Order: sequence, then C-alpha cells, then structure tokens
Amino acid sequence: MSLIDPRDSLERQNEKLLQISQALMRRVEQKTEQSGFAYQQFERAALLESEVRERTRDLERTLDLLQDSNARLEQANIETETARSNLAEAIETINEGFALFDEQDRLVLFNSRFCRDLQDVEPILTEGLTFQEYVTSISNSRFLALPDGQTAADWAQLRIERHREEHVVFNVSLIWDRWLQASEHRTSRNGTVILQTDVTDIIRMERHERDKMRHQQARRLQATLDHLNQGVCIFDHDKTLVGWNKRMDRLLNVAPARTREKLKFDDLMDQFREELTFGSRFSAQRLIDWANRTRSREPIAFEVTRKGDQIYSIFAQEMPDKGFVISLTDVTSERAATRALANVNEKLEMWVEERTAELEDALAEAERANASKSRFVAAASHDLLQPLSAAKLFVSSIADQIDNEDVQQIVAKTETALQGVEQIIEALSAISKLDAGKAVFDVQPISLTEIFNPLRDELAPSARAKGLAFNLIHSGLTVVSDPGYLRRIVQNLLSNAIRYTETGRVLAGVRRVGDFARIEVWDSGCGIAEEDQQTIFQEFKQLGSGAANSGLGLGLAIVERACKGLGHPLELWSQPGTGSCFSIMVPISAPTARLQSPHDTTPSHTLRDLNGLLVMLVENNRGVAQAISHLIESCGGEVILAETGEEALSTISEIDLVPDVFLLDYQLGDGMTGITLYEHLLHKYGRVPASIISADRTTELRSHCKRLNIKLLPKPVNAQRVNDFLSESIKAN
Repeated sequence: MSLIDPRDSLERQNEKLLQISQALMRRVEQKTEQSGFAYQQFERAALLESEVRERTRDLERTLDLLQDSNARLEQANIETETARSNLAEAIETINEGFALFDEQDRLVLFNSRFCRDLQDVEPILTEGLTFQEYVTSISNSRFLALPDGQTAADWAQLRIERHREEHVVFNVSLIWDRWLQASEHRTSRNGTVILQTDVTDIIRMERHERDKMRHQQARRLQATLDHLNQGVCIFDHDKTLVGWNKRMDRLLNVAPARTREKLKFDDLMDQFREELTFGSRFSAQRLIDWANRTRSREPIAFEVTRKGDQIYSIFAQEMPDKGFVISLTDVTSERAATRALANVNEKLEMWVEERTAELEDALAEAERANASKSRFVAAASHDLLQPLSAAKLFVSSIADQIDNEDVQQIVAKTETALQGVEQIIEALSAISKLDAGKAVFDVQPISLTEIFNPLRDELAPSARAKGLAFNLIHSGLTVVSDPGYLRRIVQNLLSNAIRYTETGRVLAGVRRVGDFARIEVWDSGCGIAEEDQQTIFQEFKQLGSGAANSGLGLGLAIVERACKGLGHPLELWSQPGTGSCFSIMVPISAPTARLQSPHDTTPSHTLRDLNGLLVMLVENNRGVAQAISHLIESCGGEVILAETGEEALSTISEIDLVPDVFLLDYQLGDGMTGITLYEHLLHKYGRVPASIISADRTTELRSHCKRLNIKLLPKPVNAQRVNDFLSESIKAN
C-alpha cells in the first residue's frame, strides 16, 4: 500500500511527504531511548525524502516537455490550418476549375469553379468521391453534348481509358454550343490534378476564322475555276452541286445560277443528255453508275459531241471527301488538227517507209560487205598463219644446220621477211577486230618504263641507219590501259615518225596533265597538210610515194581505232616542212605491280637440248606438223604425231604410254577441239604438261586456257617459244 496517491498533483504529494517527515521527526524526538530500530526508521525516512525529491524533479522536467510539445503541436495546427486556408483561397482565385484526387483516386480538394458548368454534377462533389463516380456523373449529365452515335457509357469508358495516361488534354462539348477543355496531370505521389477551362470563346473564334478562311478560299477557288479553259462542276459526297465556273455556262445551256443551288447530279444529267451525245464506247448510264458508286472510284475520261460538230473531252475524278469533279474541254479544233496531222503523218510514214526500206537495203548490203570482209580477213589470217608457221619453223631449223655465212644471211633475211608478213597479217586481223567491235581490251595498271625501254632497243637501230637522233625520255608514271595495245600504239607512232623523217630527230616523252599522262611523239619530218590530217588515219591510205612509205598504211589506222576503243584521246599537230606531233591522253594510276607484260621476254635464241623427251603433237595441217616435228627431233626429242583428237586417244591407248608433253592444235577439223582433247586427257590421266597451238585470238580461247592452266602458243609458231616450253616441261618433270 502506498502512502502517496499517484493521482494527486505534485504539490499535494510534496505536502503529504512533508507532513509524514515532520511526524516521524516528532516521534523520534519524543522517544528517550536510543534504540537501533529508531535510528533505522530515521535513516529510512531520509532516503524516502531524497527519492521523493528526485522523482519530483523528474516529474517537473516531464511536465515541462509535455507543455512544450503541446505548445508546438498547437502552433503546427495553427500553421496547418493557415496553409490549408491559404491553399483554399489560392485555388479559389484560379479562373479555372480545379480538383485534386489522391493516389487512391478519391477527391481531396476542389474549388467552386470545378464542374460549375455541369450544374447537376456540382452538388455531388464531396471529399472522398471516387474518380469513377465523378466520370459516371459527368457522362450522365444533361449538360453534356455527346457526339453522334456515342452513348453515356461509351463516353465514360473512353474517359477512364484516357485517365490512365500520364498527361491528358481534351475538349468536352456542352449544350448551348459551349466547350470545356479538361487537362489531367500526375502529381509526384501519383495523385491527379484536373483543370477545367472554358474555351467556348476560343473555339467560336477559331470557327469564325475558319469559316472566314473557307469563304476566302471559296472565292479564290471560284476565281481560279472561272479562269480555266475547261468547264468545271464540283459535287459533294451527297452528289449535290457545290461548284461551277463560267466556262461551263458557255459550253452548256444549263439552269440559271440562282437555281443551281442544291442541284443534284441526276437532275444535271437530264440536262446533259439533252445537250450532249454520248458514244457507244462510253454511255450516259455508265457515267451515272460511276457517280452512284459507293466504293472508291477510278478516274474516267471519254469524249462526247454537241450539235454534231462540237467535240468535248470529259474527265471525272473522285475527291478525298468522296465527292467528285467533272471537267469539260472543247477539243473540236484539236481533233480537226489531229485529223489533218494524221493525214500528213500517213503521207510522211509512207515516204519514211520507202526511204527506210531503201536505207535498210543499203545498210544490210553494207553490213554484209563488212561481215564478208571481216570473215575474209579472219579466214585469210588463219589460213596464212598455218603455212607461215611451217615456213618460220623450217627456216629456224635451217639456220642451226648451216655454217655458210652467205646462206645464213639469206636465212636471216628470209626470217625478217616472214616476220614482216606476220606483222601485216596481225595488222589486218587487228583492223578487222577493231572495226567489228570484237577487240577485247585487258585494261590494267602498266608502267610506261616497260613500254618505252623495249621500244628504245627495238627501234634505235632503224633510226641510226637513217642518221636520225632518236630519244625516248624516261618516265616513271604508271597508267591504266591495255599493255599490248598501248605498246602497239606507241610503236606504230614511232615507226611512222622514223619512216617519214629524212633528217633531224625523233623524240618521244610524257607530260603530266592533271590525272592524265600525255604521251607525245615528235618528229622533224615533212609534216602533214591540214586537209590530209584525216586521210592518214584511214587504212591503206598513204601520203607521197617512194621507199619511205613502203608500208600498207595500216599503222595509223590501228592507232586511231585502238585509241577510240580504249578511250584515249588522240591528237595531231603538224606543219608542212617543220614536222609533226602525235599525242595520246592516258589516265594515270598509282604505281602497282603490273599484271601482264606488254611484250614477250626477249628469247635467248638458243635451242635447248630435248634429248629423251616424248612429245605428242596433234596437228591436222601437215606442213605445220612436219615443221614442228622436225624442230623437236633436231633438238633430240621424239614425236608421236596424230591429226585428230580421236586418233591421239587411240594411239595412247594402243602404246599404253602417256607422252611427257602434249602440243595440241585448237582446230582439228570436224572432230573434238584441242581443248576438248585436253579435258579428256585430264580426266583419264590427270594433269599433264600441254600447250594449245592456234591462230585463234579470241577471248574465249584464252579463257579456256586460263581455266585449264595450260599455255597458249599463237600461230605463226616461233621455234624458240616451242623449244622454251618443252624445256620448261623437262624441268617440271
């Protein structure tokens, strides 16, 4: 049992404790004996007084803290009420309707302007109202103007769907042609702020401006239509006439302008039928069906007549709003002109056909003559190269077997003559290919050093023999061209310069002009008159006479055609009595490793020993076969001769021995070709050393040889080349 009632105030508790202490002290003073019990009671009373004082101080501190907290809480409540009052006053001053929904989509705060235009919704706005209830009440409001075909439930569903978006702005139509703009914004705590703005004046102003602009556009459109040469009428999606120009009034007699308002297409068609005559290809009913079509209409065009002599062209096309426009154009004069022009064209066509037939006959005759010439040159070249090959091989064999110097000189001159014949044949073949457009150019990077150095060694003796100063200035440029044709071009220009220069000098060099190398060949010859500067590029055409021009006149013809085929511009400067300069422009390339040499490596002129080598020669020309066989056998080799591929395969099968190397003529009569024979050998015996011998210079043959990785020896066959190839085959084995 406690002596102190905790429910008493602190003052009352202190008063009781003081009374208890005084009573205890009196009792102690009244007792005379000094017993230990009395002292203990006194001591206990003192401790109790100390505890009372400590607890009193704690209670006083607690009371002070409580009073301070109550004061601060009261101040916070005052500030909260003040802030809420300020917020309410602030949102009340906003000219727009304002409402705040919390994160649970319940109404927290709103001002008096919110939903003021929806008078039947305003009374239900209370704190705690859900957003769904708010939307439902608006959708059912009698002040809401729902769009055509939309129910209140549909409107509410669309409104709820838009509520899920982060930011929403849209217009709401009300009755009496009034509009509200509603916008929703998300707060940082995922609440929703809704603002309602009366935009009735803005929308009415925009509508007024739009109507005003539409009226101005209509006036401009009408002015534009009135300036057209075509009659134009425009119908809306209901087939009601909404546009008409003055030209239509002049083309047709239709109802006056005041009666054309709200005029339907069917009514206008009745007037059209009276005025216009439709043709069998496009009837009036077809136009009506086109106008009545509900799906997309394709544009249509046709012609009608009026009063028998006027012709109108009618064009009808659908517009984006499913209306359509019809235009009428008076084409009477154009059709008359067309008929007159047609009559003239018929006469011209007859005349052109007659002239064309004549020209076609002449062209066909020229093409036949040109083709006949090309075939003749190709056939003649091939046929001439066969005996020429044999002659060169026989002469080469004779030179190695005769010690008499006089006879050797005769043999050497014979070889030179045969080389001249070969050059002429090659020139004729080149001219034929260039004229027929069958020349194949292998364009690649080529160093001019590799063009000039061999030509310097080749032509310098001819220049020295005539006492001419001959100089080819070195150039380290790399150009892009066909190596073989470029060498032939420069060689022909230099040869001509030496041939037609009696005294003085011949000079060749290169000037760099931008991205091009200008190769120039100068001479101090007789020069060429201006009227003859085109003639010299024609085949078999030469100026003057005598030993100096003892050629066939094919060199410059080849130069002109090769430069044209390669796209290298060719220029000529010449002055009679002074000299000439021929120049060509060749594009420059970065220096790179060249793919192919423009000339063959100078042969060693020494026939190597072919002792022990077994060669199968397949050649149907007996002269060439005998010459090649004699060459091989004179060098110690052995030859197995066959005239056809079939005979060669049969011979190998009989002797049961595969020769060391094969020399195969490409054209072997009616049987298999040399390429076909090698493919049989490759399939049956594997890869064996072989070479194709042919006068054929086509790209197709070169491609076949490249594909099969076999060498091509062109006719006329050079003895040194054959010997070198066979010697390489010995090393490979």
